[in-house]
Amino acid sequence: MAKQPRAWQRMLSGRRLDLLDPTPMDIEIEDIAHGLAFVARWNGQTQGDYAYSVAEHSLLVETLFARLEPKSTPAERLTALLHDAPEYVIGDMISPVKAAVGPGYGALDDRLTAAIHLRFGLPSVTPVALKKKIKKADKVSAWMEAVQIAGFSIGEADKFFGRPNAALIEGLEIQLRPPVDVRNEFTDRHDALLGDMK
Repeated sequence: MAKQPRAWQRMLSGRRLDLLDPTPMDIEIEDIAHGLAFVARWNGQTQGDYAYSVAEHSLLVETLFARLEPKSTPAERLTALLHDAPEYVIGDMISPVKAAVGPGYGALDDRLTAAIHLRFGLPSVTPVALKKKIKKADKVSAWMEAVQIAGFSIGEADKFFGRPNAALIEGLEIQLRPPVDVRNEFTDRHDALLGDMK
């Protein structure tokens, strides 16, 4: 009988996360924040001296979501902050790669999302209406990233992501910072939102 390939990863916290059967007990925000701060968006094809990380993107998406949905609850905002959290383990694949990998990627993402959400007191499955609202903020973030750091023309970004309302993004600018700074801000924002849920 063939030996089963290893399907778990040792995290810096010491946790052993089973990718095929993740449990909330194996999820730590420090692991998520650290991993996301070192995962580059756009396959690293961005301008600047630092990669634009998934953690930085997640902070921007949560800010945009709060602007789009000013009456949203702390739990909904935490869901927005954690919308890409599984990528701390599985990385950030661009959409064409996800399509090529097939449905297995989505199933893995769903399992990890459920464990992460349960760990922090959120529904294991994000309600469809909330998911659509977060996706809207995600697309605005993608547009901003595309034109500010990923080399897209405004016309290209408009075509792929739709041009956002100017008032929505007023005063917001893509930041490129050392991973440790982003990691700390992500952890602090998570802790603040979790505290507001109590």
